[in-house]
Amino acid sequence: MSTVTDRPSIIVKEVRKDFTLNHAFSLKDTVVSWVRRRKTTSTFEALKGVDLVIGEGESVAILGLNGSGKSTLLKLVSGVMQPDAGEVLTRGRVAGLIEVGAGFHPELSGRENVFLNAAILGMSRKEIEARYDEIVAFSEIEPFIDQEVKHYSSGMFMRLAFAVAIHVELDVLLVDEILSVGDAPFREKCRVKFEELIAARKTLVVVSHDLDMVRELCTRGIVISKGEVVFDGDILEATALVDS
Repeated sequence: MSTVTDRPSIIVKEVRKDFTLNHAFSLKDTVVSWVRRRKTTSTFEALKGVDLVIGEGESVAILGLNGSGKSTLLKLVSGVMQPDAGEVLTRGRVAGLIEVGAGFHPELSGRENVFLNAAILGMSRKEIEARYDEIVAFSEIEPFIDQEVKHYSSGMFMRLAFAVAIHVELDVLLVDEILSVGDAPFREKCRVKFEELIAARKTLVVVSHDLDMVRELCTRGIVISKGEVVFDGDILEATALVDS
C-alpha cells in the first residue's frame, strides 16, 4: 500500500455548479408556456458548496445515488467543466477517464487517436512513440487500430482510452464508472493496473457503483447526496452507508 503524504493533490473550495433545465422542446411548447405564463427553464443545483482536500497518494471513492453530483464533481476536477462558484485546484498531471470516447475524433483511426489523446493528456510525440506499442498491446484491439473509431464499440473505446491514460506519466487518475463496459478479464487487468498506480503513490479518484471494487482499491470514501457531502471517511463505513 502506498504512503499518503500531507501534500494535497486536489483541493475543492466551496464549489457550486448549476445546470439550466429546458422544459420547452419545441416552438409550440414555448408558445403555450408563454401564454400560460409557465417557466420554460429551471435551475438544477448539482453541487452546493462542496469542500474537499485529497492528499497525494490517496485512493478515494466518490459514492452516491445517480444524480447526486458525483460525475459533475469529477468533471470539475478534470477541468472539463468550470464551477459557477468556488475553486478547484490540482497538483501535477491529471488524467481523466470521464466519458467513453471523450477526446477521441470519430473520423480518425485508433492509431491517430492514440497520438491525439495522449497529446491532450500532456505527452510529447517522443513519449507517445516510445510507448505506442505498449499502449496498443494493453488495449487488446490491435486488429482494429487503423479503423476509424466511429466504428468502435463502447468497449473498444474504453479499452483504448484507458490504455492511453494509464501510460501517461500521471500524478492523478480520475475514473468515472466507464470500466463497467469492459468484460471481466479486462476489468481485472485494469484493477491490477490501479493497484500498481496506488503502490507508486499516485492519487486515484474513482466514481463507481461497484462497491466490491472500491472496497478493494480505496481507503477513503466520500458520499455525496443531492449535491452535498454527507460523509467523508473510512471506505468501509462509506460503502455501508450507500449500501444501506
